[in-house]
Amino acid sequence: MSVDSLRRSPPASVVHSTAVVDPAVRLGAGVSVGPYAVLSGEVLVAASVEIEAHAVIQGPAEIGCDTRLYPYCVVGTDPQDQKYAGERTVVRVGERCTLREFVTVNRGTGLGGGETVVGDDCYLMAHVHVAHDCRLGRHVVIANGCTLAGHVDVGDDVVFGGMAAVGQYVRIGRCAFVAAGAMVERDLPPFGIAAGDRARLRGVNLVGMKRTGLPVEARRAITGAYTLLLRHDRPFRDSLAGIGSTWGHVPEVREILDFVDATRMGIVPP
Repeated sequence: MSVDSLRRSPPASVVHSTAVVDPAVRLGAGVSVGPYAVLSGEVLVAASVEIEAHAVIQGPAEIGCDTRLYPYCVVGTDPQDQKYAGERTVVRVGERCTLREFVTVNRGTGLGGGETVVGDDCYLMAHVHVAHDCRLGRHVVIANGCTLAGHVDVGDDVVFGGMAAVGQYVRIGRCAFVAAGAMVERDLPPFGIAAGDRARLRGVNLVGMKRTGLPVEARRAITGAYTLLLRHDRPFRDSLAGIGSTWGHVPEVREILDFVDATRMGIVPP
Protein backbone atom coordinates (compact mmCIF):
# COMPACT_ATOMS: atom_id res chain seq x y z
CA MET A 1 0.00 0.00 0.00
CA SER A 2 1.35 3.42 -0.92
CA VAL A 3 1.88 5.92 1.89
CA ASP A 4 0.44 8.49 -0.54
CA SER A 5 -2.96 6.92 0.07
CA LEU A 6 -2.73 8.28 3.62
CA ARG A 7 -2.23 11.85 2.41
CA ARG A 8 -5.58 12.62 0.89
CA SER A 9 -7.26 15.88 1.77
CA PRO A 10 -9.72 16.10 4.68
CA PRO A 11 -12.26 15.22 6.06
CA ALA A 12 -10.39 14.09 9.09
CA SER A 13 -10.83 10.66 10.61
CA VAL A 14 -13.61 10.16 13.16
CA VAL A 15 -12.94 7.74 16.04
CA HIS A 16 -15.75 6.92 18.44
CA SER A 17 -14.99 7.68 22.09
CA THR A 18 -15.36 4.01 23.09
CA ALA A 19 -13.03 2.68 20.37
CA VAL A 20 -9.50 1.56 21.32
CA VAL A 21 -6.83 2.65 18.83
CA ASP A 22 -3.19 1.79 19.51
CA PRO A 23 -0.68 4.66 19.06
CA ALA A 24 1.06 2.49 16.43
CA VAL A 25 -2.04 2.58 14.20
CA ARG A 26 -1.96 4.97 11.22
CA LEU A 27 -5.28 6.28 9.94
CA GLY A 28 -5.77 7.91 6.55
CA ALA A 29 -8.10 10.82 5.84
CA GLY A 30 -11.80 10.27 6.26
CA VAL A 31 -11.54 6.98 8.20
CA SER A 32 -14.40 6.22 10.60
CA VAL A 33 -13.93 3.90 13.59
CA GLY A 34 -17.13 2.83 15.31
CA PRO A 35 -18.08 2.09 18.92
CA TYR A 36 -15.97 -0.49 20.76
CA ALA A 37 -13.80 -1.27 17.74
CA VAL A 38 -10.24 -2.30 18.63
CA LEU A 39 -7.20 -1.53 16.45
CA SER A 40 -3.86 -2.71 17.80
CA GLY A 41 -0.28 -3.04 16.61
CA GLU A 42 1.12 -2.03 13.23
CA VAL A 43 -2.11 -1.29 11.40
CA LEU A 44 -2.18 0.92 8.30
CA VAL A 45 -5.69 2.08 7.37
CA ALA A 46 -5.97 4.00 4.09
CA ALA A 47 -8.39 6.80 3.29
CA SER A 48 -12.17 6.54 3.59
CA VAL A 49 -12.23 3.15 5.31
CA GLU A 50 -15.28 2.42 7.50
CA ILE A 51 -14.66 0.27 10.58
CA GLU A 52 -17.94 -0.44 12.29
CA ALA A 53 -18.86 -1.31 15.88
CA HIS A 54 -16.90 -4.08 17.63
CA ALA A 55 -14.65 -4.79 14.63
CA VAL A 56 -11.10 -5.89 15.49
CA ILE A 57 -7.91 -5.33 13.49
CA GLN A 58 -4.61 -6.66 14.82
CA GLY A 59 -1.37 -5.73 13.14
CA PRO A 60 0.68 -6.12 11.18
CA ALA A 61 -2.21 -5.39 8.82
CA GLU A 62 -3.04 -3.10 5.91
CA ILE A 63 -6.54 -2.04 4.87
CA GLY A 64 -6.99 -0.41 1.45
CA CYS A 65 -8.98 2.74 0.81
CA ASP A 66 -12.80 2.74 0.63
CA THR A 67 -13.03 -0.67 2.30
CA ARG A 68 -15.79 -1.36 4.83
CA LEU A 69 -15.54 -3.69 7.83
CA TYR A 70 -18.92 -4.53 9.34
CA PRO A 71 -19.62 -5.26 13.03
CA TYR A 72 -17.62 -8.07 14.69
CA CYS A 73 -15.34 -8.51 11.70
CA VAL A 74 -11.88 -9.70 12.82
CA VAL A 75 -8.79 -9.11 10.67
CA GLY A 76 -5.15 -9.89 11.41
CA THR A 77 -5.29 -12.30 14.31
CA ASP A 78 -2.69 -15.08 14.63
CA PRO A 79 -2.89 -17.92 12.10
CA GLN A 80 -4.59 -21.10 13.26
CA ASP A 81 -1.52 -23.18 12.55
CA GLN A 82 0.28 -25.14 15.26
CA LYS A 83 3.61 -24.52 13.51
CA TYR A 84 3.24 -20.77 13.93
CA ALA A 85 5.92 -19.58 16.35
CA GLY A 86 5.11 -15.89 16.64
CA GLU A 87 7.05 -14.71 13.59
CA ARG A 88 6.12 -11.37 12.05
CA THR A 89 3.49 -11.88 9.35
CA VAL A 90 0.82 -9.67 7.79
CA VAL A 91 -2.69 -9.38 6.35
CA ARG A 92 -3.28 -7.14 3.34
CA VAL A 93 -6.86 -6.23 2.44
CA GLY A 94 -7.25 -4.34 -0.84
CA GLU A 95 -9.26 -1.33 -1.89
CA ARG A 96 -13.08 -1.13 -2.04
CA CYS A 97 -13.56 -4.43 -0.25
CA THR A 98 -16.57 -5.34 1.86
CA LEU A 99 -16.14 -7.64 4.87
CA ARG A 100 -19.49 -8.41 6.43
CA GLU A 101 -20.41 -9.45 9.97
CA PHE A 102 -18.14 -12.00 11.71
CA VAL A 103 -15.72 -12.37 8.79
CA THR A 104 -12.31 -13.58 9.99
CA VAL A 105 -9.05 -13.14 8.07
CA ASN A 106 -5.91 -14.55 9.71
CA ARG A 107 -2.34 -13.41 9.14
CA GLY A 108 0.11 -15.56 7.20
CA THR A 109 2.83 -17.87 8.50
CA GLY A 110 6.57 -17.73 8.03
CA LEU A 111 6.60 -21.08 6.25
CA GLY A 112 3.72 -20.07 3.98
CA GLY A 113 5.12 -16.83 2.60
CA GLY A 114 4.27 -14.55 5.51
CA GLU A 115 1.12 -12.86 4.21
CA THR A 116 -2.58 -13.34 3.66
CA VAL A 117 -3.95 -11.22 0.82
CA VAL A 118 -7.49 -10.14 -0.09
CA GLY A 119 -7.44 -8.36 -3.46
CA ASP A 120 -9.29 -5.23 -4.52
CA ASP A 121 -13.09 -5.15 -4.84
CA CYS A 122 -13.73 -8.39 -2.96
CA TYR A 123 -17.04 -9.05 -1.19
CA LEU A 124 -16.91 -11.43 1.78
CA MET A 125 -20.33 -12.14 3.27
CA ALA A 126 -21.15 -12.97 6.87
CA HIS A 127 -19.18 -15.67 8.72
CA VAL A 128 -16.62 -16.21 5.94
CA HIS A 129 -13.22 -17.47 7.14
CA VAL A 130 -10.02 -16.79 5.18
CA ALA A 131 -7.18 -18.76 6.77
CA HIS A 132 -3.44 -18.08 6.87
CA ASP A 133 -1.46 -17.60 3.65
CA CYS A 134 -4.53 -17.46 1.40
CA ARG A 135 -4.35 -15.21 -1.64
CA LEU A 136 -7.56 -13.85 -3.14
CA GLY A 137 -7.52 -12.06 -6.48
CA ARG A 138 -9.73 -9.14 -7.50
CA HIS A 139 -13.55 -9.13 -7.62
CA VAL A 140 -13.89 -12.33 -5.59
CA VAL A 141 -17.35 -12.90 -4.05
CA ILE A 142 -17.64 -15.36 -1.16
CA ALA A 143 -21.14 -16.08 0.18
CA ASN A 144 -22.15 -16.69 3.78
CA GLY A 145 -20.44 -19.35 5.86
CA CYS A 146 -17.66 -20.30 3.44
CA THR A 147 -14.29 -21.48 4.73
CA LEU A 148 -10.94 -21.28 2.95
CA ALA A 149 -8.25 -23.39 4.61
CA GLY A 150 -4.61 -22.33 4.70
CA HIS A 151 -2.61 -21.58 1.53
CA VAL A 152 -5.65 -21.47 -0.79
CA ASP A 153 -5.07 -19.46 -3.97
CA VAL A 154 -8.14 -17.87 -5.61
CA GLY A 155 -8.04 -16.15 -9.02
CA ASP A 156 -9.87 -13.02 -10.12
CA ASP A 157 -13.66 -12.97 -10.55
CA VAL A 158 -14.31 -16.21 -8.65
CA VAL A 159 -17.71 -16.67 -6.96
CA PHE A 160 -18.43 -19.02 -4.04
CA GLY A 161 -21.91 -20.16 -3.06
CA GLY A 162 -22.86 -20.34 0.60
CA MET A 163 -21.33 -22.88 2.99
CA ALA A 164 -18.65 -24.03 0.53
CA ALA A 165 -15.23 -25.10 1.82
CA VAL A 166 -11.82 -25.38 0.17
CA GLY A 167 -8.98 -27.56 1.46
CA GLN A 168 -5.38 -26.54 2.10
CA TYR A 169 -3.15 -25.66 -0.88
CA VAL A 170 -6.02 -25.90 -3.35
CA ARG A 171 -6.12 -23.42 -6.25
CA ILE A 172 -9.31 -21.97 -7.71
CA GLY A 173 -8.77 -20.62 -11.23
CA ARG A 174 -9.94 -17.32 -12.61
CA CYS A 175 -13.67 -16.83 -13.20
CA ALA A 176 -14.55 -20.21 -11.68
CA PHE A 177 -17.72 -20.90 -9.69
CA VAL A 178 -17.84 -22.97 -6.51
CA ALA A 179 -21.42 -24.04 -5.87
CA ALA A 180 -23.14 -23.78 -2.49
CA GLY A 181 -22.09 -26.53 -0.11
CA ALA A 182 -19.23 -27.76 -2.30
CA MET A 183 -16.28 -29.41 -0.55
CA VAL A 184 -13.29 -28.74 -2.81
CA GLU A 185 -10.21 -30.90 -2.26
CA ARG A 186 -8.49 -30.47 -5.63
CA ASP A 187 -7.68 -27.63 -8.00
CA LEU A 188 -10.56 -26.12 -9.99
CA PRO A 189 -9.40 -24.85 -13.42
CA PRO A 190 -10.29 -21.38 -14.70
CA PHE A 191 -13.89 -20.89 -15.90
CA GLY A 192 -15.04 -24.20 -14.38
CA ILE A 193 -17.88 -25.07 -12.02
CA ALA A 194 -17.35 -27.32 -8.99
CA ALA A 195 -20.26 -28.77 -7.02
CA GLY A 196 -20.91 -31.55 -4.54
CA ASP A 197 -19.34 -33.34 -1.61
CA ARG A 198 -16.68 -34.21 -2.59
CA ALA A 199 -16.70 -31.63 -5.36
CA ARG A 200 -16.66 -32.66 -8.99
CA LEU A 201 -16.28 -30.69 -12.20
CA ARG A 202 -19.82 -30.00 -13.40
CA GLY A 203 -19.48 -27.60 -16.33
CA VAL A 204 -18.32 -24.22 -17.56
CA ASN A 205 -19.16 -20.92 -15.88
CA LEU A 206 -21.06 -19.29 -18.74
CA VAL A 207 -22.67 -16.66 -16.51
CA GLY A 208 -19.33 -15.62 -15.03
CA MET A 209 -17.67 -15.38 -18.44
CA LYS A 210 -20.42 -13.09 -19.72
CA ARG A 211 -20.29 -10.91 -16.62
CA THR A 212 -16.53 -10.42 -16.96
CA GLY A 213 -16.87 -9.46 -20.61
CA LEU A 214 -15.02 -12.32 -22.28
CA PRO A 215 -15.41 -12.18 -26.08
CA VAL A 216 -17.84 -14.61 -27.71
CA GLU A 217 -14.99 -16.38 -29.52
CA ALA A 218 -13.17 -17.03 -26.25
CA ARG A 219 -16.35 -18.30 -24.59
CA ARG A 220 -16.98 -20.73 -27.44
CA ALA A 221 -13.43 -22.07 -27.27
CA ILE A 222 -13.61 -22.50 -23.49
CA THR A 223 -16.96 -24.29 -23.80
CA GLY A 224 -15.46 -26.63 -26.38
CA ALA A 225 -12.50 -27.32 -24.14
CA TYR A 226 -14.73 -28.17 -21.18
CA THR A 227 -16.85 -30.45 -23.36
CA LEU A 228 -13.72 -32.58 -23.79
CA LEU A 229 -12.67 -32.29 -20.13
CA LEU A 230 -16.06 -33.57 -18.99
CA ARG A 231 -16.03 -36.67 -21.16
CA HIS A 232 -15.83 -39.99 -19.34
CA ASP A 233 -15.06 -42.15 -22.38
CA ARG A 234 -11.46 -41.07 -22.92
CA PRO A 235 -8.37 -40.58 -20.70
CA PHE A 236 -7.97 -37.14 -19.19
CA ARG A 237 -4.56 -36.61 -20.82
CA ASP A 238 -6.02 -37.44 -24.22
CA SER A 239 -8.65 -34.77 -23.65
CA LEU A 240 -5.94 -32.23 -22.78
CA ALA A 241 -4.04 -33.09 -25.94
CA GLY A 242 -7.20 -32.61 -28.00
CA ILE A 243 -7.88 -29.28 -26.35
CA GLY A 244 -4.36 -28.08 -27.07
CA SER A 245 -4.43 -29.06 -30.72
CA THR A 246 -7.87 -27.54 -31.34
CA TRP A 247 -8.01 -24.42 -29.18
CA GLY A 248 -4.48 -24.01 -27.81
CA HIS A 249 -4.06 -20.75 -29.76
CA VAL A 250 -6.82 -19.11 -27.68
CA PRO A 251 -5.21 -17.35 -24.65
CA GLU A 252 -7.99 -18.33 -22.23
CA VAL A 253 -7.76 -21.98 -23.23
CA ARG A 254 -3.99 -21.85 -22.88
CA GLU A 255 -4.63 -20.46 -19.37
CA ILE A 256 -6.67 -23.58 -18.56
CA LEU A 257 -3.96 -25.90 -19.90
CA ASP A 258 -1.17 -24.10 -18.02
CA PHE A 259 -3.23 -24.24 -14.83
CA VAL A 260 -3.73 -27.99 -15.18
CA ASP A 261 -0.07 -28.53 -16.00
CA ALA A 262 0.98 -26.71 -12.81
CA THR A 263 -1.28 -28.63 -10.41
CA ARG A 264 0.12 -30.25 -7.30
CA MET A 265 -3.18 -31.32 -5.74
CA GLY A 266 -4.71 -32.79 -8.87
CA ILE A 267 -7.73 -31.49 -10.75
CA VAL A 268 -11.35 -31.73 -9.60
CA PRO A 269 -12.60 -34.85 -11.40
CA PRO A 270 -15.55 -34.77 -13.82
